[in-house]
Amino acid sequence: MSERSTLLRLKMNMYATIALIISVSTLLLTAIFYALIPDVDIGVLLYGSLVFIIFIHIIQWLLGPKIIEAMYRTKPIPPDLSWLNDLVSNIAIKSGLRRVPKVMIANIDVPNAFAYGNVFTGYKVAVTRGLLDNLPRDEVEAVVAHEVGHIKHRDVEVMMIISILPALIYWLGQVLYRYGFLSGLAGRRERNASPLIMVLLGMGLIAIGFIFNLFVLHVSRLREYYADSHAATVVNRGALKLQRALARIIVASEGVRRMRPNSLTSISKFKALLISDPELRLGGRRFYDIDEVVEYIKSVRSFTPLEIFSTHPDPAKRLRFLDRFKR
Repeated sequence: MSERSTLLRLKMNMYATIALIISVSTLLLTAIFYALIPDVDIGVLLYGSLVFIIFIHIIQWLLGPKIIEAMYRTKPIPPDLSWLNDLVSNIAIKSGLRRVPKVMIANIDVPNAFAYGNVFTGYKVAVTRGLLDNLPRDEVEAVVAHEVGHIKHRDVEVMMIISILPALIYWLGQVLYRYGFLSGLAGRRERNASPLIMVLLGMGLIAIGFIFNLFVLHVSRLREYYADSHAATVVNRGALKLQRALARIIVASEGVRRMRPNSLTSISKFKALLISDPELRLGGRRFYDIDEVVEYIKSVRSFTPLEIFSTHPDPAKRLRFLDRFKR
């Protein structure tokens, strides 16, 4: 399969999933509001829930960068790492970004990287000290290109928008379930719905919200593939470099975990941000070089059996996906 057809298929998958989430959840919410809004008390709860969920997501979006910086102890890079500025600047220009993201460093031993920010704080690319200590510069370049890809594709905003509706459905389910349960205990009965119906409807919405969240996770994994493809196309031999980088991150993270078992506690709290899940394991296998690690990971049918609940693609599938971009 060619690069162009691979990217087209990836985009079609993303757009179709996003359209499904938005259209079905909007239709479902409209039906709920139309059916229950004549009851004043329920109407207040429904509209209150809508305002509350949107408010929480906006606050998270606005304050998220500061929370991330405090949790990961990110700071501007020191003078001895000025080459990172040139690296990010070159990639940003190749990516067509109008503004070059600011480069930050997180003083964490676990090798990883992430992109974050918003239109008010500016967008930033952060690398950990562990990444710089364990990866050669050409692989760091591929990792940085992946993170710049997230910024170019507006992944922070995309994921925030599509996660609002499933979160709202789940929250409404909780509200209706509790409201119906308490109404039943108090012997109240609304005009359009008995307490039992509201309890059952609430339970159904909780289940639907959970299912929709699985679709959101699917979109998150597709966005990771999309960022991988960006790194593969803007960096010379980017696919191979990113494969080696991802494999080296897994190997180095496992070594850090063995020496300092508690070192992953803080960095794992926002795993969705990171380029790779720091808790992945190779199972103690020994390898002679990084290309051998890459080939081993690609040979595994499923590296993470519960991928459906993950924000990141299965590493084996991810490395095989990058094979399509090798020239």
